[in-house]
Amino acid sequence: MNATATSATSGAAGAKAGGVPGPSRDPSIDEGLALGLSRLTPERTEKTIRDFLSGEVGARLSTYLDTCVHCGLCAEACHYYLSHDNDPSYSPVGKVSQTWWEIMKRGGRVDPQFIGQAARIAYTECNLCRRCSMYCPFGIDIAYLVGLIRRLCFKLGVTPKYLQDTANSHSATLNQMWVREDEWIDSLQWQEDEARDEVPGLRIPLEKEGAEIMYSVIGPEPKFRTQLIYQAAVIMHAAGVDWTMPATPGWDNSDMAMYSGDYELMGRLKRAHFETARRLKVKRIVMGECGHAFRSVHDVGNRWLGWRDRPTPVIHAVQFYHELLSSGRISIAKKYDEAVTFHDPCNIVRGMGLHEMGREVARALVPDLVEMHPNREHNYCCCAGGGVINCGPPFRNTRVEGNRIKAEQLAATGVKTVIAPCHNCHGGLEDIIHHYKLDMKIKFLGDLIYECMDKPWEEQDAGETA
Repeated sequence: MNATATSATSGAAGAKAGGVPGPSRDPSIDEGLALGLSRLTPERTEKTIRDFLSGEVGARLSTYLDTCVHCGLCAEACHYYLSHDNDPSYSPVGKVSQTWWEIMKRGGRVDPQFIGQAARIAYTECNLCRRCSMYCPFGIDIAYLVGLIRRLCFKLGVTPKYLQDTANSHSATLNQMWVREDEWIDSLQWQEDEARDEVPGLRIPLEKEGAEIMYSVIGPEPKFRTQLIYQAAVIMHAAGVDWTMPATPGWDNSDMAMYSGDYELMGRLKRAHFETARRLKVKRIVMGECGHAFRSVHDVGNRWLGWRDRPTPVIHAVQFYHELLSSGRISIAKKYDEAVTFHDPCNIVRGMGLHEMGREVARALVPDLVEMHPNREHNYCCCAGGGVINCGPPFRNTRVEGNRIKAEQLAATGVKTVIAPCHNCHGGLEDIIHHYKLDMKIKFLGDLIYECMDKPWEEQDAGETA
């Protein structure tokens, strides 16, 4: 593929064959992008780009741009490209061609229309999943290049409305869902009360100093997925874990600022998270089943802060569950009642190598694990990650139609249940399953552990009843 030809197709894929409207590629459909673009002047745009290039980026950007030989091998890695019938404008190199190559060629003298298209590409047509980097013969990190476009757009004040609203919530409350401090505590106490109906004596410890574990979750859990907190409490109780949750801001480990390009806010969030763990003097942090939060806490945020290492050890839920099962702290009483497939989240598989560990946990719970193809580090992205799902309704069709390949991959397994140990993957896969009318349901590993593990208190209850 001649990558230099991709700009000719930019913005032209707004309609599908047969005259059926496809996803819009007009950035003005988003209020935030439109408002930001209306405030741009040529002088401000050029100065911001020049300041950005001279003050924030350097050899890494130049090396990547100079190294690319325009071979197009990265194209086959991208779910947007594959799902749009090999439209080169959706290929990774096509995205770089339409953004960085033009910016460099024009010496930063680009107009608002160009910035709008660059923002649309960077925020809504790339999940930063890094699958393409594995296909590049030089290992160019194209997600890094796209992420820099997001950073530049943020500095220009051109960010999608819904994504920026989430970042604003982070800034005001240190969580992404505008959860007040009293609401957070009330949600935990509510789940404790609910769980004690099932498990007498169960506690969700708050503010316990010196505990073995601080358990941290993402903002949507107390809002929309409180059952996950309930299930985690039951698992902790069954395993006899010495744990706590914080009562103060710093409990939310999610991070949409990392994806909006607001790295200053990202650093503030990570500092608050680790300072909370240090204040409680916990030995380590266990994060729930979220991929992007793990990327932020474990890898990106601490680097931005200039820390040599994380001040408190951090592990993902997959690692924690594996530890509980392999050590015998929880045992499995029964298997899940049907075959499943396992979705590899980008951030904990390509980013952390937890693919085999995740499968070992799954195999302990299910009778048959049917692999998708490709799988493990070659798995297709859910198309929700990278903050794309947080760009909201204006770009929903871009997202679900940009992952037809994932729907085909899921359908080919022939199973009815997919395990996805990541919140964003759940959101993306739910939309894909609904859009392509797949007869499938999605589970977290925690769902299956809670359902299948040995619960000694149930036997005791049955004995007392008899």
